[in-house]
Amino acid sequence: MSATSAVDGMEASRSSSLLPAALLMLLGLLLSRRACSSPPPDSVACARGTSDCTLANVYGSFPDRTACRAADAAFPRTEAELVVAVAAAAAAKRKVKAAPRHSHSFPKLACPGGRDGTIISTARLNRTVSIDAAQGLMTVEGGMVLRDLIRDAAAAGLALPHSPYWYGVSIGGLLATGAQGSSLWGKGSAVHEYVVGMRIVAPAPASQGFAVVRELGADHPDLDAAKVSLGVLGVVSQVTLQLQPMFKRSVTFLERDDSDLAAQVAVWGHLHEFGDMTWLPRQGKVIYRQDDRVDVSSPGDGLNDYLGFRSFPTLGLIVARVAEEHVEESNDMARCLAAGVLPASFPMQAYGFTNDGSSFTGYPVVGYQHRIQASGSCIDAKDNLLRSSCPWDPRVRSLFFYNTGFSVALSKAPALVADMQRLRDLNPRALCSLDAKMGVLIRYVGASSAYLGKTEDSVNFDFTYYRSYTQGRPRAHSDVIDELEQMALRKYGAVPQWGKNRNFAFDGAIAKYAKSGEFLKVKERYDPDGVFSSEWSDRVLGIDGSPNIVHKGCAIEGLCICSHDSHCAPEQGYYCRPGKMYAEARVCPFQPTSHRDHNDEI
Repeated sequence: MSATSAVDGMEASRSSSLLPAALLMLLGLLLSRRACSSPPPDSVACARGTSDCTLANVYGSFPDRTACRAADAAFPRTEAELVVAVAAAAAAKRKVKAAPRHSHSFPKLACPGGRDGTIISTARLNRTVSIDAAQGLMTVEGGMVLRDLIRDAAAAGLALPHSPYWYGVSIGGLLATGAQGSSLWGKGSAVHEYVVGMRIVAPAPASQGFAVVRELGADHPDLDAAKVSLGVLGVVSQVTLQLQPMFKRSVTFLERDDSDLAAQVAVWGHLHEFGDMTWLPRQGKVIYRQDDRVDVSSPGDGLNDYLGFRSFPTLGLIVARVAEEHVEESNDMARCLAAGVLPASFPMQAYGFTNDGSSFTGYPVVGYQHRIQASGSCIDAKDNLLRSSCPWDPRVRSLFFYNTGFSVALSKAPALVADMQRLRDLNPRALCSLDAKMGVLIRYVGASSAYLGKTEDSVNFDFTYYRSYTQGRPRAHSDVIDELEQMALRKYGAVPQWGKNRNFAFDGAIAKYAKSGEFLKVKERYDPDGVFSSEWSDRVLGIDGSPNIVHKGCAIEGLCICSHDSHCAPEQGYYCRPGKMYAEARVCPFQPTSHRDHNDEI
């Protein structure tokens, strides 16, 4: 036996010891049902009544791992109470931000900054204001959760044409970050394209009581600024949406190899109204979602209860995380073996789709729009954290990850995909971490009139990967994913999704929006004193400073792009070097002692 074969044999032996943990992880996924589970914790918590408050996202940590604290919080139930809350903060010259019941943004969009700010929770502004079925118009309060919005619309025979796939977000929050589904047809997949009116509570001079309600109709010139606002214009009180008559969709998942992915990414969105793709780079496979509108009379009452958005047994989540951490500290063979668990198990259960709400009998799955477009049943459960919860619940040591999302112009997408495949081919095992989280989700989004919306038809790439609970601990092959991101952002001019990503992705992003200047002019008119501004939003909008936070180890956490070895983790063997394929990238690869050369430090 050769030395190489012996080593591979030992790796395979060690890898096989991980199978019980991986199978437990799979078992937790397959057997989990949502009875007696716990919804995510509220994003705002106060130590004393409504004072000494903190804001947390549903993952329990922001990219910089620092807490978001505020002097107080308000929980208005009506627009009048919302006006009072904004006026009080403006009169006291406090920074203020709005936050939904469950905050899903990775960056600190909803954090007022400093310890003397105010958080306004929109959790109780969650009602349907009116529905005009004849005109297809629906007005809801800004804190209403997408799940409730699409259900209320369905009860009136109406459908929101597009939405994010996760229905646990608020309408105000998803609009602030430009959230979308997948489509190039009609107005495209961004929810803000269906907004025809908004009411925003914004700061005002003392002569106007320090707060005013700004009503923006369909023809108001500022509506295109307010549709995607990052929360810096004020608090969204109400949103009016133009809906469509209820329709059905027909969904089929097809698995193919990725040899023609670069060509397919340019055409798939034109072939299917709701089509998307999931790329498993290590396996060289693509899961195509063939998803089209069908007549409402078509037979079928299908349901989307996506496996990844279900409640999981708490014990299973803890075991899964222990297994994940063990695999991360192991070797490539072990990591890639474990990475095959979810991609193998999800198709066996049709990704959570059923033909009648309880069982899957075969494709296509045909169902009403409100039952197909989004899911998130782990937020529907009653409070019983001891038994099960959402898989990312921070109250248990469960799954912990980064989520990256960026969009590139449709015309550039084939070349980007080809470059991503070439980078993968240098070391396919380096991208097993993406397969482990069900790969790269590829969606479509149309050009928008919104100032901070997409400037042209685009392809959105979304992927999730392992994050350590220990600050500053490198991930295996983190340099490859970092190179992939930098290549997309720099070489192909991609723009980051506002509610996702680590800090470095936002550096210079605002300059990629042709109408960012017009947006900033509206911001200045609505909030001249910067009541709704924060250090983070000023940096993202290019007003003051950079989103990058430069210090020892900053590149490991994605807070900066390294320019010095100290930005990586040299004491652990990670040094700042050019990318393997995209030489302009600066990443932190692991380098064995024999390969280190301090003379080529950047």
